[in-house]
Amino acid sequence: MLWAMITRLAIPGMMSTHCVTAVFTALTAVEGIARADVVIGRATIEHDGRATAGALRAAIAVAGYEVAEIVEERRRLV
Repeated sequence: MLWAMITRLAIPGMMSTHCVTAVFTALTAVEGIARADVVIGRATIEHDGRATAGALRAAIAVAGYEVAEIVEERRRLV
């Protein structure tokens, strides 16, 4: 049985598509991410578990933002 993690982040302060691009680009440095959907104010990340909350916070800090909230869930892959 395989598991995938979904992490949802609230990222206040993002105001434009430039902000979205900066956060998306910063997330590319985090190992284990299979997919990242970033929109103004939030991000949803699918990963294999290696992308910890701390690693995600650190990457987003590099882009100049702070994570206000993190919600994690585990999903079973068929």
